[in-house]
Amino acid sequence: MNYLGQIQRGVDYIEGHLALPIAISVVARESGMSQWHFQRMFKGLTGDTVKDYIRSRRLARALDLLLNTDRRIIDIAVEAGFDSQESFTRAFKAAFDDTPARYRKAGKRRPFPPKARFDQDYLAHIAQGISAEPEIYTQAQMHLVGMRTSYFGTDSEKNNIAERLPPLWQQFLARLSEIEHTVGGTCYGVVRQLRANSDELEYFCAIEVSQLAAIPAGMLALTNPAATYARFAHRGAVKLVDSTVNYIYSTWLPRSGRRHSYAADLEFYGAAYSPTSDQSLMHYAIPIEDCPPPKEKT
Repeated sequence: MNYLGQIQRGVDYIEGHLALPIAISVVARESGMSQWHFQRMFKGLTGDTVKDYIRSRRLARALDLLLNTDRRIIDIAVEAGFDSQESFTRAFKAAFDDTPARYRKAGKRRPFPPKARFDQDYLAHIAQGISAEPEIYTQAQMHLVGMRTSYFGTDSEKNNIAERLPPLWQQFLARLSEIEHTVGGTCYGVVRQLRANSDELEYFCAIEVSQLAAIPAGMLALTNPAATYARFAHRGAVKLVDSTVNYIYSTWLPRSGRRHSYAADLEFYGAAYSPTSDQSLMHYAIPIEDCPPPKEKT
């Protein structure tokens, strides 16, 4: 699957609609991806959320409008998505170390920055030569018991991981002994999209069980279907796991010749995992499938 081309289509759509309201769900649809996966891939590639990127591109376009048109600053501000000239001026000054009025009066020439182009050289640059390869394996169907929450990830403007996930793990681990028929000692984080046109995610803290019986109060049962996974090792502080996930989505997946199957991502927390150690080892796995062969031109 040409993820780079899909992300570029989303960027091209943004560029063509900077003067209009832009819904991230529409950008994702234009790219041919779900909203969550578009935002995940985009954040991994650029380091920016889609909303931040749109805002920065509108500010960049404002440079051109200030110098090459006689439009009122308030009109440029509204087109750039700001509610007032004052909020536009604050954002403009933070970005360019000048106010819009002074910038226009001085006639400063600053080129309208080009839009991002996503290619293999760009990926190699942002990945800094990372060449980590995963274990490709078939994960059998698993019956899991655990606790659930919903949250917004780091690629969302509504990011609330810190408020949702650590407390959930604390509650779950405190009650782990209540779960019967557990298999091994590995705990799992199960991550899946909540709705198609949303960046809200569903998260389970869970452990595998041999049979779904006597589910403790306040917990839920979950069956994760059999699937092919690419599993990556994450060594080091758990707070840096987002860097590993960014690498998976922005570097490895586009080059792999495979695509995400839209099943759940899995986090593995085994005996080598420690939340307080820089020597900690955990694993992150994404479900994959082969890309269909390209259609022949007729």
